[in-house]
Amino acid sequence: MKLFRRFNRENARTETKKKRQLSWIAITSLDQLLQIKEQSKTIPAIIFKHSTRCVISRMVLREFESSFAEHHLSVSLYILDLLTYREISNEIVSEFQVFHQSPQLIVIKNAEAIYHASHNDINSNKIKAFV
Repeated sequence: MKLFRRFNRENARTETKKKRQLSWIAITSLDQLLQIKEQSKTIPAIIFKHSTRCVISRMVLREFESSFAEHHLSVSLYILDLLTYREISNEIVSEFQVFHQSPQLIVIKNAEAIYHASHNDINSNKIKAFV
């Protein structure tokens, strides 16, 4: 019996993780920023700037993923690995006029950054007002 209970618990954890996973699109080229700007004229975009070596960034990303209900909003989700694509991060600063931080979440609508937050200020409930 204990084996079955443990299996059910593990299965429930796996299902919960699957539900939390969002459909992130990795930003790997500068050209994608132009596409994001253009696309944001019809569908808002969220860019999450993530430092893969930072525990705080990982924690904030997980918290966001667990609380953001992707299916309730029509929005495109993008993630940027800051350590690998620093040049793209710098271009985001320039293009959208936001001060660089990590972790950082930026909402793009009509080709402009309309909201940005970092660290513990990243809150899915606040974002819903902008998308």
